[in-house]
Amino acid sequence: MSRLIIFSCFIFFPWAWSIQAQNPTKKELENYKVFTSLSEALQTPDSVFRLNLAKNKLKKFPPDIFRFRNLKELNLSKNKIQEIPAGIENLSELMVLNLAKNYLSSLPPEFGSLTNLVLLDLSQNYITKLPSEIGKLTKLEEFILWQNEIVVLPSEISKLKKLKKLDMRLIYMNDKRKDAIIGLLPNTELFFSHSCNCNTPD
Repeated sequence: MSRLIIFSCFIFFPWAWSIQAQNPTKKELENYKVFTSLSEALQTPDSVFRLNLAKNKLKKFPPDIFRFRNLKELNLSKNKIQEIPAGIENLSELMVLNLAKNYLSSLPPEFGSLTNLVLLDLSQNYITKLPSEIGKLTKLEEFILWQNEIVVLPSEISKLKKLKKLDMRLIYMNDKRKDAIIGLLPNTELFFSHSCNCNTPD
């Protein structure tokens, strides 16, 4: 009887398998092809779910990436990108975004449109401030922010109820600043370097 029921699902509900394929978990993403060439990916933009352009000496965020409306994972780490354009809002399906080791100093408000993000890596940049819209990333579970220049987080980050880990190592701040962050994220595992007697902003 169970075999007949399963078989009927195939007949009457084939769309269910398509939907599942379009909404993978972070773990299931590992089974998708990783494109490492922008030109190759542009040949079939609707079929690009993972794109890795790390170590490409990019100085600007390639605008062609915005054509990949189904993109789930994007790796632009170890480049020389200085700015994220407002068009980032077009990548609202992103689940994993790696912008580590670039030359970023800020993020645009449109970053708040990436509401499906589960993992965000901004480590080894020069970020001094996060937009208040960061509070819209309510699915975020892991936020890697180590070795930046930020010591104050916007109060809106307290809205990230699913955030399991925030890494702020190699960002030197005093105990007062650490306590403020702990207060915003009491249920998140926080990683700090040793406190300093440095003069951080009030």
